[in-house]
Amino acid sequence: MSHEVVEKNAGILFVLTLVVALAGGMVEFVPLFFMKSTTEPIEGVDRYDALALEGRDIYIREGCNNCHSQMIRPFRAETERYGHYSVAGESVYDHPFLWGSKRTGPDLARVGKRYSDDWHFAHLYNPRDVVPESNMPAYPWLFDTKLTGEHTATKMDRLNVVTEMTCPKCNLYTEDDMKNAKAMVDGKTEAQALVHYLQGLGTAL
Repeated sequence: MSHEVVEKNAGILFVLTLVVALAGGMVEFVPLFFMKSTTEPIEGVDRYDALALEGRDIYIREGCNNCHSQMIRPFRAETERYGHYSVAGESVYDHPFLWGSKRTGPDLARVGKRYSDDWHFAHLYNPRDVVPESNMPAYPWLFDTKLTGEHTATKMDRLNVVTEMTCPKCNLYTEDDMKNAKAMVDGKTEAQALVHYLQGLGTAL
């Protein structure tokens, strides 16, 4: 088939472009599904406990991931500021994953234990109390709303299904985990759950 025929026929050009893109995509992405570095957790990474799981859902609900990425790129400017670059094995329990590239605020992939719980609580209640130049909105309602844990065990059960498909060697939530989930969460404020989640980010690497 000559170039002239392809270039003058939009239908053929579209089909051939699609074939090339699919072939290239398979070569690039399919091997990743069989590499240990992308399908198995690194040492120290485990499932989120019940409170962190609820905190992560609050993080997503409030749109925190719209302004904060959780993906440190392997460049000197990034690693000097944030720490070790992100690796796939850190995120095997994340459904959905929150890597992203939008940074209105700083990357949070390594924020765990960098600040005290009190700092995080003050920052959530009114960011300008601790970072005067911050343009982050305040989240005072997180301190008034309490969790019941009514659906936490169900979330764990559903995550087991997804995790088993994507990471066969990952640890799944046990019956005891699900049985004790409500007690761990009940009565905690949303702020406590969110800070608990943040304090665990990036501490394994």
